[in-house]
Amino acid sequence: MLTHRERGRRRNEHRPAPWVRTRLRSARTAALLTAVLAFVTVLTLAALPRAADRGANSALATFVQDRGVRATSLHLTARSRPDTPAAELDAARDRLVGQIARDLPLTRDGEHHGTRALTDRPMLNDGYDRPGGTAPQLHLLHLQGLAAHATLTDGAWPGPAAPGEPLPIAVSRRAADTIGLRVGDTVDSGPAARARIVGLYRADEPHDRYWQELPCPERACLKTLDGGGVRWETAGFAAADSRPALLAWGGGGEDFWRLPVDPRALRADRLAALRSGVGSYLAGPGAVLAAEVTGRPDLTATTLLPEVLAEATARHRATAPLAAIGPAGVAGVACVVLCLAAALAADRRTAELRLLRDRGGSRAAILLRLLGESAVTVLPAGGAATALALVLLPTPRWTAAVLAAVAGTLLAVLALPVRAAVLLARPRGTGGPTDGARGPGRRRAVGELLVLAVTGAAVAEVRRRGAAPPADGPDPLLVTAPLLVALSGGLLLARIQPPVVGRLAALARRGRGPIAFLGLARSARDPDGRHRPAVLPALALLLAVTTAGFGATLLDTVDGARLRAARTAVGGDAAVLVPQDAPLPEAFVAAADALPGVRAATGVRIERQTYLLGVGRLAVQVTLVAAEPRAYAEISRTVGAGPFDPAVLSDAAVPAGAAVPADPAVRSGAASSTAARPDPPVPALVSAGLAAQLGPGPQRLRTPGGELLATVVGTVNATPALPEAVREFVVVPVGAAAARLPELARPDNWFAVGDIDGARLRPLFATRGLADTSGLAGLLREEAREVSREPGGIPDGYLVRTARETAADLAADPLQHSTARLFRSAAVAAVAFALLAVLLTVLRASPDRAAVLARLRTMGLRPREGLALIVAETVPQTLAAVAGGAVVAAGAVALLGPAFDLSLLVGAPVAERPVPRVLPVLLPTAAVALLVCTAVVLEAAVSGRRQIATELRAGDRR
Repeated sequence: MLTHRERGRRRNEHRPAPWVRTRLRSARTAALLTAVLAFVTVLTLAALPRAADRGANSALATFVQDRGVRATSLHLTARSRPDTPAAELDAARDRLVGQIARDLPLTRDGEHHGTRALTDRPMLNDGYDRPGGTAPQLHLLHLQGLAAHATLTDGAWPGPAAPGEPLPIAVSRRAADTIGLRVGDTVDSGPAARARIVGLYRADEPHDRYWQELPCPERACLKTLDGGGVRWETAGFAAADSRPALLAWGGGGEDFWRLPVDPRALRADRLAALRSGVGSYLAGPGAVLAAEVTGRPDLTATTLLPEVLAEATARHRATAPLAAIGPAGVAGVACVVLCLAAALAADRRTAELRLLRDRGGSRAAILLRLLGESAVTVLPAGGAATALALVLLPTPRWTAAVLAAVAGTLLAVLALPVRAAVLLARPRGTGGPTDGARGPGRRRAVGELLVLAVTGAAVAEVRRRGAAPPADGPDPLLVTAPLLVALSGGLLLARIQPPVVGRLAALARRGRGPIAFLGLARSARDPDGRHRPAVLPALALLLAVTTAGFGATLLDTVDGARLRAARTAVGGDAAVLVPQDAPLPEAFVAAADALPGVRAATGVRIERQTYLLGVGRLAVQVTLVAAEPRAYAEISRTVGAGPFDPAVLSDAAVPAGAAVPADPAVRSGAASSTAARPDPPVPALVSAGLAAQLGPGPQRLRTPGGELLATVVGTVNATPALPEAVREFVVVPVGAAAARLPELARPDNWFAVGDIDGARLRPLFATRGLADTSGLAGLLREEAREVSREPGGIPDGYLVRTARETAADLAADPLQHSTARLFRSAAVAAVAFALLAVLLTVLRASPDRAAVLARLRTMGLRPREGLALIVAETVPQTLAAVAGGAVVAAGAVALLGPAFDLSLLVGAPVAERPVPRVLPVLLPTAAVALLVCTAVVLEAAVSGRRQIATELRAGDRR
């Protein structure tokens, strides 16, 4: 009798080994490669949505940050009450932050609160500087946290105001030095409004967001009054305990709280919710709650955030389809690679699977075991790749990344069982056409026709309606249309390539050697040796080349449109613009014309206060442009704004017998009109809209300096000096016009075309383009320097611009950078996966190819000829797929280009649409072809010889 332990041991000895464990142990290399492929694919699919989210959020944060604290803050105000303790301001601030932070992300950067006097008062003391004869103006405030942002340089910080005594205040050291304020001064602003300066401070960071929107807190500002005068203005700050005296000084006051939104916490996918939250505090439940928590029924909120967020939403929606096309192409190529890898694995195991089927294994049981193999291999790799993508690319939204990773993992798991099911369902035979094969062939043809029909419908719909209306996400139709075009191209190529290559093989048969014929003949067949279209390899390359070519064309169009938009905005490759009352010195114009790289340049006088006088109708206001004809014509031609022939602006262009109005107002001497003859008219180009309003004969133009007769010799639609003309214009030659009106000879603009360096032009203008000024003009110039954003110490109102710098500024938009970077990354990933697909295709055909080469070696084929045969077999397929991809990319651009609005990518409104271009498509196509062909040749050189040797030793096992 056997014991219980012995019976258990005997049962274990006869139990079959687990299928999955045995298979993985017997094919460790294949399992490892499958896991690596799944890991890389899932990591790519999960990383692309995370990278897109990070780019969109970063671009949104930069966009909002650049708008400034005024545009990105909630401004809350309420009427000040004298009996309210100073601590109540801080308590109200804390309650507001606690309430608003539930709906909006807030930041302390740029936050401030306090009390401002309702009325600003003049400083009437004798001895204070009065540049325009007007007393300087004082703005009084209490600002919480002032001492933390400024350093006391003299005196002391203000304390509480004593009854009947002047209000203690502090002013900035720079304002005191400018106006003449001193510590201890009692500022006289009227009988009941006095303040004493007890301290001077210096702002620690004058450009800190804390100081923004306050009235000249760190210096004295020179303000131009409506009547034409000027005066100094500055701010004074009182203590918290002096708020009642502050309200008495200003005839009342207003408590204010500025709560900035944190740009770094904004999310592009939650812009709609953010806009709703902001609107609630402007007029909604949020406004009611804010008034309740502060106990201020009159609390009101204002902000520019709705406009900023609306613009950000429009930008995000416009670029979302462009940013999604690249990742969609990568996903398509990755799916093809997974299917090819599964096909390679299933084909290698065809004999094993059929043997299991012949020995009684059910199809379901075999497929379940294959599913187990894939799950054990792929699921850990997919999970690790997903976790790595989530960790390496942190972003709040994870749904899209996880869904993409799950889809990629499921495809990797199911690809092998599905391919095996197809193989097991295929009837056995020699591979020729059978009745059982006609049904699948017909079904495949119907499926391909359905894909072509869907592609045609998608392209027609995209072209009909253009870009999608605003939505929460990218337009699926606009995103998938290029991929559908590529898929249709792949199907057509798979149908066309075998007969074409077969015809080439028939022609090569007439040649002297057998290599070309054998290679082309094998290239016309699929890996199973049948004359059937091999869709997946061609589709992988087509998707990669289409994605790369489409993106390259799009980005090339954006770059060209940006440069043209920059030239149009500047008026040339370089421009200098100054106020009309400060014309450019002749020395600067001469020196600028002589700068290296200048091809054509001219000074231009623009008279905006010009009227076209008509007979029997009111005068029409126009803009007069006086320029040198030859240089200005070259600038117009280069910019593409109203090109004209400079000969039409010569004096010879005016008819000799041109009639001159008999109005004595146009004559140089009304008292002796019989002795004086009116000046002959000057030739003029007019805008197309103005030309339709003009009558025959010379036209009378009245400028602030006098009148000018002009004869219309042509019309133009635009002119470089007025890129955004709001009214009609007239262009006249400066020589003839200045002879009648000498002030037209003093240019207030300078335009040039050529390779001009702004780093040379700007210092030249700073040294020679600004006339020396003193007195009030000098003060205005210095004030303009203080507020100017122009580099190089150029005052506000003076502009030195180049098209190159303007294009760089337009391209500096982070949203453009993010979209372009995503395009390029997606193109690189798609090419890498396409290269892997080609290698898998080569590996799939390598056993059959090695057997053929082994037989040929026994018949005298030399090793070098064997390598040439491999190249002749594989390279035509690769080149055909790459060339087809280039054609499909160009076709996709031609078909879908009109649906894309590039204005946001350019950074300026443009009407251009992508059109097929040779170079943007040719460069990535050539790079992909070179890379793939090199990989094919290397694989053939490395593995072909080893496989042939193995076949020769083992014999033909087939």
